[in-house]
Amino acid sequence: MSIQSALVRDFDLELPNTVKLLQALPEERLDWKPHDRSMSLGQLAGHLAETPSWVGAMLEDEMDFLSMPSDYEPYVAASRADAIATLEANATAFRDAMRDRADAFLEATWTMRKGDDVLMACPRHEAIRSTIVHHTLHHRGQLTVCLRLLDVPVPATFGSTADFPMF
Repeated sequence: MSIQSALVRDFDLELPNTVKLLQALPEERLDWKPHDRSMSLGQLAGHLAETPSWVGAMLEDEMDFLSMPSDYEPYVAASRADAIATLEANATAFRDAMRDRADAFLEATWTMRKGDDVLMACPRHEAIRSTIVHHTLHHRGQLTVCLRLLDVPVPATFGSTADFPMF
């Protein structure tokens, strides 16, 4: 199996669980935060929906945070449907961007920097897996905690939850 196929497969295996969690969002609480330093539910849902779009920057040799447009604003979900539609559009863009990518291209070093400071330098496929697939898992975990704190039933993702037992 090619590296490209494995990355897209991993992404596609996790996508339905991300959608399940976004479907559980309590729309009346999108501005709620579990802590002052935390993202709001709308910001967190937006972050989950936006993450697949980052692959575009990873198709270049490097990304420098100092070169980002000064007017960049992270996407904030305005509704459950908005978050899911944005995620699905970005998932399609991810798959399109990954189409026909050769192993040699994905094995080449990709660098994330902030000016002269190198934040990450690794094979492109590792950066994509870490930053897009695994980063999403991290924030899905945060979302499950938020749902629990708001007494919203937590969907099963990797296995049963107290709200959705599998056995």
